[in-house]
This record gives sequence, C-alpha cells and structure tokens, in this order.
Amino acid sequence: MQYAKIKKSKSDYKIYLANASSDLSSLNLSASETEHLEIQTKKGGTAHIQRLPEHIFIYINRDDEKKENWWTLEEFRKAGDSLGRTLNKLKAKDTDISSLGLGSDQTLAFSEGMALGNYQFLRYFKPGKENSLAKINICDDSVSKKQVDNLGFTTDAVYYARDLVNTPVQDMTAPIMAEEFKKMAKDADIKIKVMGKSQIEKEKMGGLLAVNRGSIDEPRFTIMEYKNPNAKNKKPYVLVGKGVVYDTGGLSLKPTANSMDFMKSDMGGAAVMSGTIFAIAKAKLPVHVICLIPSTDNRPGGNAYAPGDVITMHNGMTVEVLNTDAEGRMILADAISYANRYEPEFIMDAATLTGAASRAFSHHGLVAMGNEQSVLDDLHKSGYRQFERVCEMPFWDDYAELLKSEIADMQNVGGAEAGSITAGKFLEKYAEHPYIHLDIAGPSFLKKGVSYRTTGGTGFGIRLLFDYFANK
Repeated sequence: MQYAKIKKSKSDYKIYLANASSDLSSLNLSASETEHLEIQTKKGGTAHIQRLPEHIFIYINRDDEKKENWWTLEEFRKAGDSLGRTLNKLKAKDTDISSLGLGSDQTLAFSEGMALGNYQFLRYFKPGKENSLAKINICDDSVSKKQVDNLGFTTDAVYYARDLVNTPVQDMTAPIMAEEFKKMAKDADIKIKVMGKSQIEKEKMGGLLAVNRGSIDEPRFTIMEYKNPNAKNKKPYVLVGKGVVYDTGGLSLKPTANSMDFMKSDMGGAAVMSGTIFAIAKAKLPVHVICLIPSTDNRPGGNAYAPGDVITMHNGMTVEVLNTDAEGRMILADAISYANRYEPEFIMDAATLTGAASRAFSHHGLVAMGNEQSVLDDLHKSGYRQFERVCEMPFWDDYAELLKSEIADMQNVGGAEAGSITAGKFLEKYAEHPYIHLDIAGPSFLKKGVSYRTTGGTGFGIRLLFDYFANK
C-alpha cells in the first residue's frame, strides 16, 4: 500500500471524516444529499453520495465524546477497513482522505485501518485476485508528512511480517528466512550477520542445536543492528524473536486434532521483531536497537532430542527436557544469553510461546511480564494507543520454583498450571539485564480475520513496539 501527503484532493473517490458536531458546509451538499446523509449516519457510520464520476463518502462518528480516545481511534480503524472493502468492490485505484475539524489521530487511524485491511497473501494464487486499491492520499492539514511516512513504514513492516508468517515451511525454512532478513536489512540499511550451524556450534548454543537435531535443515542465528547517530540510549535495546519456522512438537508430538495445521506461524515472534527493527530503521528513530533471531524447525526425525535429555545451554546452565514441544524457550534462552554481551538497556523477546497465553486472552491482547516495571507501564500506554493491548501477568519468583529439576539446573516445563508465567521465568534465568517477555500466541495468527487484522498472520506487536520506541 502506498501513502501520499497531498494538499488538494484529486481522486474520484473522496472520503471525509467527521463527528456529530462537525461543520459539513464546505461539502456544499444539496438538500436531498443532506437528507440521505442524515438517514445513513443517524447512529454513526458512512454515507455514500454519487456525483458521477465522483464518489463521496462521509464517515461520521457520533460517539466521539462518549468513549475513551483509544476506543474511538479503533472505531476509525475499523471504519477505514470497511470502507476499503467498498472501494475495492468499486474497483477504485486510489482515494483521498480529509477530515472536517478532527485531529490527526483520527485521520491516521482511519487510513491505517484501510491499509492494513487491504493486505492480501496471494503467493499461491493465479494473477487476477489483487485488490484494486493501491494508494491512499491524505489531504489533511493536521497531518504532517513525517506522520504519513511513519504510517507507511509501519504498514510495510506489518505486511512484511504477515508474508513471513503466512508462507508455509516448504518455502520458509530457517535458511530461507535468514535470506529474507538479508533482503529486508538491505532495504532499511540495517547491519546484519547470519550464523550458520558451525558458528552456532562454536557459540555453544545447546538449546538451538538440540531443537534442530530432528531437522534436515540447518539452523540459523541472525543478528541485526540499527544505530542512529543521535541515539538517545547509550546502551542498546535488544529484541529477540522466536523463529521456529514449523513445530510438530518434536518427539512430544502435538496430541490434539488439527494442532499442527497452522504451525507455520510459530515464527511469529521473529516476524514481529524483524518487522519492528525494519520500521525503526526506515523511520530513522533516534535509538540503538539490536535484533536477534534464533531459527529452526522442530521435528521428530533423525537424532531428535528426547524427553529426559539434559542439554547444556549457551550460558553453561543445564536443562532437563521434559517436553520437546517446549522448544521455543530452548532457542530463546540461547539468544537471551547471547544478548548479555551487549550490556543492553533491556532485553525484550516476542514469541508464540504458550497455549496458556492464548487461552487466557484469546486474540484480544498479548501477554506481558518482566522485571522492569517502567517498560511494562509504557508498553501499556502504547498498547492502548495502537489497540495492540498488553495484558500483564505477575512475575513472582515463586513461579520459578516449579522449574526445579532433580538432575539438572532446571527443567524446561513447570507443569500444567501458570504455563505462560513459568515459561517467562525460565527465560528470565538467562537474562543478566532488565528483561521483558511478550507472549503473542493469541493475537499473532487468526484462523478467521477480525476487521483489519486479516486471516493468517497479523503482525500484532509491530505497531505497539514502534509506538513505544517512537515515544522514548
């Protein structure tokens, strides 16, 4: 999707955003058009007025003063998505969006919802299914060019992440995904280094190597870095993304019906964190960020690691494996241990880690926990602004007791209770600096789309994190 900031409307498809008190006199509506508008938007919504060849759409939000701002902005996003679908039915190639006395937030939210809902994953279709809408022109004096550019960068990042997640493992193995990271890094002027198996072995990343033992494809460990010359943070922020490109559960084969059908999505954390550093770099935010992606698939073949095995991790700790389907924490632990060498401001991971997180909050929010409350508080604020909400869970040390092993430093699962928290406590053991854990298992992949969050990969978390870093 292409965005442009323009001064004067030129498209035949014009959209005006208003609230109940907005002055509509500038539209020069006729009496019959005014009557039509009042009928169509009596309870809020969009009216369609045809002045051929022009199509005029007027969206009126009548609850603007009755709801919290973050909820109102989400209504604008959903309205943008809905109208985008109408424009595609009309075969519109572009549209101009203006507001009548509203602020930039509403205009940007509406435009964002339209663009995100316009996403399609067409890799395996024959040509001809493409949406017609390709360009959104924003002609609103309250919106700056920088805001439009940043909206374009985050939209591109979400599209990129969705493409990664939606691509099946046959075309998105760990080596292939690393090549995709290289292409993205080149586009955004991000420094990148990709470690192959021999380098991973030299680094003694026992968790990543163990999970990879059942695969015929070698693992990869990708390091990406963006450092603005005017970075505000003296120490880097390190982002870690789980890159399990496909998860069978290993020898602890996933037991429930259809549970493997969508496991191409288990690298959603890698997609989100790589998408986040892409958007940050394109927008040239004044920060220093490093992104680490450990990647492999998890299969029961070959010399697959087994329940009962004891694995020596990157930091020298030993882990008793009780469930090979708890593989994400094994590869993330190595990456988090590696992150300590940068002496970071904080380490933050994102992962489709536990079914417990998904069952707790469904797709309505990600699960967050950590030992740096100021970061969590700011993530909450960004989550509401972007409607990628953060559901914080306790991070009490008591939960770590559930990970004690009789034969090793720790075991890789803590039992059926508090599963998402014990997973976070497992990972915290490898962080020597402030640590935040984001479990995105619920919202990262949808079997059926919800408004502008389309079916399949959603890219949930990118807009949240971009907002967080943009407001540092």
